[in-house]
Amino acid sequence: MEIILYQPEIPQNTGNVVRTCAVTNASLTLVRPLGFSTSDKALKRAGLDYWHDVDINYVDDLHKHLLTIEQPFYFFSSKASLPYTEICFGESDLLIFGSEQQGLPEFAWDLWPERFYRIPMRENARCLNLSNSVAIVLYEALRQQKFQPLAF
Repeated sequence: MEIILYQPEIPQNTGNVVRTCAVTNASLTLVRPLGFSTSDKALKRAGLDYWHDVDINYVDDLHKHLLTIEQPFYFFSSKASLPYTEICFGESDLLIFGSEQQGLPEFAWDLWPERFYRIPMRENARCLNLSNSVAIVLYEALRQQKFQPLAF
């Protein structure tokens, strides 16, 4: 399973996602530009001492990246209409989340509108925290796979 964060802006959110990836053995791709530095000093300040436990990749162009991959991918947005529980997740899926303020890029909505899903929430609510959203969707994907190879 791979998490993709499109231009994340808040280091604490990304830090929480890194921690979730570390405990679930998910990889993480960060799409530049980032709203923070990933230098050792910045990571230590954010308490990300587990950063080295996660397979982290960096991408400069999400559109180009998605055109070159073969794995299924899904976007998650509070603006989508289908619930994330309708996805039949596979172990190599890519789960893509937008930046905290800007969301997902317009080209994704134009090219793959059928791949957008949401986490249900009350009407007129802004949205869930990015790291909470990642955890909710990732754990649903793992549940569908009977939490393999995680320990109970």
